[in-house]
Amino acid sequence: MNSGTLVGSLIFAVVLAVVIAFVISLMIRGWRRRAERQATLIGTLPAVPDTVGAPTVAPTRGVYVGCTVAPSWNDRVAVGDLGYRTKAVLTRYPEGIMVQRSGARPIWIPQGSITGIRTERGMVGKVTIRDGILAIRWRLPSGTEIDTGFRGNDRSEYARWLSVGERPRREVPPPACGGEHR
Repeated sequence: MNSGTLVGSLIFAVVLAVVIAFVISLMIRGWRRRAERQATLIGTLPAVPDTVGAPTVAPTRGVYVGCTVAPSWNDRVAVGDLGYRTKAVLTRYPEGIMVQRSGARPIWIPQGSITGIRTERGMVGKVTIRDGILAIRWRLPSGTEIDTGFRGNDRSEYARWLSVGERPRREVPPPACGGEHR
């Protein structure tokens, strides 16, 4: 290899490294700005209770996919560590659902805030062939609804999650007409 080719290759490698570093810094900046925009929307998560009853659905092992702002399956929540995929264990108690994540804080979903549990084909960049993601829709204390995604190691365990009855919705009676007759 002559010196001209070597110098050209080195210049190309340096320029490529600078471009890659620049793109990565833009991605990190975008992630941080998304987190800043979502901070007031998400607020604080519910605290994990000190004690809970016996599990109503046995622990299910798998991967915590992430959280999205409902109803958009691709609008990932970037606040705190909610946006990072990690191994997890999902357990349901009478008081709510616990998502124990590896290397991250656990997420507690109170029973009263759960609005639905369903399966999805895709969520936050994770797409499966069939309904491979268990999505839990719940309302945060801030009033925002989010979906928490979980991909179980054994998809046959989803039937246990889907068969558990949701909290009954309180029907609001129609307003009384006040006894007036016209």
